[in-house]
Amino acid sequence: MSSGQQARAQAAAITPGGQAPPVHERAPGDRVRALFDGHRLSPGQRRIAQYLVDHLTEAAFLSITELAERVGVSQPSVTRFATALGFTGYPALRDALQPMALSAVAGSPESREQFRRNELQAAVDAEIVNLENVRRLLADTDQVLDIGRELARSVPLTVLGLRISVSLAEYFAYAARRIHPDVRLVTRGGSVAYDALLQSREAGGTWALAFAMPRHAKETLSALRAARSAGLKIALITDTTLGPLVDEADVALTAGTGARLVFDSYAAPGMLSAALLQAMADADPERTQARLEGYEQVADQHGFFL
Repeated sequence: MSSGQQARAQAAAITPGGQAPPVHERAPGDRVRALFDGHRLSPGQRRIAQYLVDHLTEAAFLSITELAERVGVSQPSVTRFATALGFTGYPALRDALQPMALSAVAGSPESREQFRRNELQAAVDAEIVNLENVRRLLADTDQVLDIGRELARSVPLTVLGLRISVSLAEYFAYAARRIHPDVRLVTRGGSVAYDALLQSREAGGTWALAFAMPRHAKETLSALRAARSAGLKIALITDTTLGPLVDEADVALTAGTGARLVFDSYAAPGMLSAALLQAMADADPERTQARLEGYEQVADQHGFFL
């Protein structure tokens, strides 16, 4: 089977709602999006994908030079994008897109405009699927409660997040400090991370919580190995169930990221983080209540909030 045939078969794959209808019955937009599903694309590659989605009827007939100029990328970037989708090159990708473009042209102008508007809704739909997967994960409450108990007992508790994962780590650390006496946030890699992890272990810490979202940084793997060498156990929140990052963790919780837009969205990892914070709070309710009340008194005294 050629790469173009494989892509057309992929475009007819099962949809989130169940079995897929025959290819000729599916909307052109759904068939184009199906080409990109299941592939980990870089932000630059997603720009190309978004252009193809937004300008399908024109883009499917452009040369590689013309497409690169329209998107504002190099020709090799277009070639790498095509091969990342499983094609032998851009011509094979174009061959797969052209029937979809002709089908879209046959539709009404209103339907084509609706297709473009619904791309953002499709991104939300993908996040809903990720949240459903987290819901199934949390059906086994014992696992999350056990991890929360271990993190609550670790004093200090180290929270690690590098590059794109910094925002998730900062959110978790900010909230955890309200219920935990010593939370140490690490957002820089290299020797800085190693020093922080070693100091945390020497101070009595037993666990580190790490966030690793795509694109997975090599320095995150190095930091996890440093944590393990320092004697810390590792709880990992990531988007994948396999790989070297998961291999380094004592326990891994998986939450998918939304990958339909140029940059990932993190509704599911955020929800999983909030659930883990709840488990930490429930692990020591007396300490949690005392710290929350103490913080509210300070906040009132100094007028932190409107």
